[in-house]
Amino acid sequence: MKKRIMAFALAGMMALSLAACGGSSAKSEGTTAAGSSAAEQKAERVETKMDGEAKKINVIAKGFQHQFWKAVEKGAMQAGKEYGVEVSFQGPDNESAIAQQVEYLDAAIAQQPAAICLAALDTQAAIGSIQNAMDKGIPIIGFDSGVPDAPKGAIKANASTNNYEAGKLAAKETYALIKDKIDNASETVRIGVVAQESNSQSIVERTKGFVEAMTEFIGADKVSVEGHDSLKKEKSGAKVIIDVGIPAEVKDADGAAVASAILEKSDLIAIYGSNEFAANAIITANEGLDKIGEGKVVAVGFDAGSKQLQAIRDGLFAGSVTQDPVQIGFKAVELAVKAAKGESVSDVDTGALWYNKDNMKDAKIAPCLYE
Repeated sequence: MKKRIMAFALAGMMALSLAACGGSSAKSEGTTAAGSSAAEQKAERVETKMDGEAKKINVIAKGFQHQFWKAVEKGAMQAGKEYGVEVSFQGPDNESAIAQQVEYLDAAIAQQPAAICLAALDTQAAIGSIQNAMDKGIPIIGFDSGVPDAPKGAIKANASTNNYEAGKLAAKETYALIKDKIDNASETVRIGVVAQESNSQSIVERTKGFVEAMTEFIGADKVSVEGHDSLKKEKSGAKVIIDVGIPAEVKDADGAAVASAILEKSDLIAIYGSNEFAANAIITANEGLDKIGEGKVVAVGFDAGSKQLQAIRDGLFAGSVTQDPVQIGFKAVELAVKAAKGESVSDVDTGALWYNKDNMKDAKIAPCLYE
């Protein structure tokens, strides 16, 4: 009888010990007997993981369809090496594969990594997974377009370009090249805009930044924004038409068809592609039209990639705006490491730069121009 009583007592002491160390599976947001909140215990568990053997950061991109993501991966791996953590980098087959990305996110959460870096294709589709990561105490860092409209507190910080400002930079440089054509035009002139899609926040912001800044430079009373409904703001009798084209699907053929429809318009004086996909669509469409280049329609792009870089070297494109994809990947992992250790983190603007054939080899520009 005495042995049985001692056994029950020992079992009770073990249960109390487990609860004090966070070993209990019961969820509680209050204060434990040890005097720490459940949230603090989650942070402690993650910090222990970072200090032990399981130093893993899962990075989930939007895809591998463009060289941009390979440059982001390069930066993420560099940060992993510098901070001594294992980095797993994944992305769906293309930027329309929302369900596939959610599957990768769920698989990452199941591995209980120290932190996750996420560039969401569709935040709403991933809400359940994001909440699951929160419940497990796994911090999420957004990168590139981040995770817009995520539950409060889910995203600790973002490593990304301020895409709206980057779009404004593209408009500023384009306007400088076409100002005289606008001022001296006796009839309506057109500026084309090709965007990959209207869902991704990063692309939406740099498209919107371009359109709104260009409208401001020219004068709102002189501009009619036409084409895709997402930015449409028509004005009868406007001096300048900004013509926005977005393909129904993120496919090369669809992108080229949209670009071709704009390039074929006789009043076109400039055209802007708001990412690598859109810039490549303009280049492909031009192959059968010969509308862009020096002394012709001014073409401006965004991001880099071998096709766009060659177009700039050849004078087909006047220039482009580049993000720093390597820095995006590096800073995302750096923020993830800090968040996993319980350190306070905040958003990082990884910047944007204008480049053309004259400055492509500059020390500040060249590292940002992935092939």
